[in-house]
Amino acid sequence: MTAKGELTKRKILEIATSLVNRKGFGATTIQDVISATGMQKGCIYFHFPDKDALCLAILENAREDFLLFLDSALSGDTPGACLENFFRQAVEKHLAAGFIGGCIFGNTAIEFSDTDSRFAAVIERVFDDWIGMIRRTVSAAQDAGQVRTDIPAASLALHIVAAIEGGIMLSRLKKNEESMRQCLDTVRTFLQLQTADLPSPRTKGES
Repeated sequence: MTAKGELTKRKILEIATSLVNRKGFGATTIQDVISATGMQKGCIYFHFPDKDALCLAILENAREDFLLFLDSALSGDTPGACLENFFRQAVEKHLAAGFIGGCIFGNTAIEFSDTDSRFAAVIERVFDDWIGMIRRTVSAAQDAGQVRTDIPAASLALHIVAAIEGGIMLSRLKKNEESMRQCLDTVRTFLQLQTADLPSPRTKGES
C-alpha cells in the first residue's frame, strides 16, 4: 500500500474509532463513517471489505495504542512510582477527552461479550495484557515494600483494573473526574501504596 493509502486508512480508523467510542459498534453505520470522513463508500470498502472488518481493525488498533500507553505510563524510579504515574496518566487521558466515550474496551465487553466471540476474544486479550502488566508492577512494588503483601499481586492487579473501569464509567456519566479520582484514591488506600523514594527491588542475579 502506498504512503497515501496508509494515511487514508489511518484517517478512517481514527474517525471511525471516535464514532464507535461514542455510539458503540452496533449503532455506528458505514454511512456514519462516510459522512464523518467525507470519503466515498468505495474508498472505505477498499480498505475495509465490510463493517466487521473495520470494527475488528478498530479494536486491534486501539489495543496496540493502549499497550503503548501502558508501557509509557507504567514508568518511574520505583515500582510504587510506576503505579502512581499510571493512575495519574489514566485520569489525565480521560480528562483530556472530556470523559466522552469512556473505555472502548469496557464498552465493547458490555456490548459483545455475550453475542460475538470474535470481539470478545480481542477484548479478553486486552484485559489479560493489562492485568498482566499491572500484576508485574504490583509484584515488584511488593518486593520493594511499597504495596501490601498479604494479598497476591494477581488479585490486586485485577482489583485495580476493575476499579479503574468503574471509575471511568461513572466519570463518563457525570462528565467530570471526581468519580475516577475517588476510585483511585480508594485503590491507593487498599494497596497501602507507599510512593516515598525507596530502592528499586533487586533483580535476579544481582548481589
